[in-house]
Amino acid sequence: MTTTLQAGDKAPAFDLPTDTGRASLAALKGKAVVLYFYPKDDTTGCTSEGLQFSAEVEEFAKAGAVVIGVSKDSVASHAKFRAKHDLTVELAADPMGETVEAYGAWVEKSMYGRKYMGIDRSTFLIDGDGVVREVWRKVKVPGHIKAVLTAARALRAAR
Repeated sequence: MTTTLQAGDKAPAFDLPTDTGRASLAALKGKAVVLYFYPKDDTTGCTSEGLQFSAEVEEFAKAGAVVIGVSKDSVASHAKFRAKHDLTVELAADPMGETVEAYGAWVEKSMYGRKYMGIDRSTFLIDGDGVVREVWRKVKVPGHIKAVLTAARALRAAR
């Protein structure tokens, strides 16, 4: 079953291991959360996305937002990925895919006529009360991080 989360919906709770500890929605209550789902550590698009989010992590913090990337890769894989590229965003491991599915990011994909299941590159902006405020699906990396930052700033200004 795929959930189609929309702006205004309550964000599904998550509590996932990271290479620095844990990331959970409950622990971040009161802060905005940028939760982005990406297919695989150390692939071209995912590396670009991670680098761009990392470059703006301080601006997100000024906007009152924490950035967390999620994939089905292991904590060890995330640690290597972060170290190799000097990523400063938190990367959460969801090997069983429960959070990925709860956010509707586990979708059927198609490449060269072959259908398979995979992670839809998608981003969710969640406010301090745990409500989804913005949703981006089928994300194309160029320009995306700036759009998310603009939305995070607007969310802070609205408080």
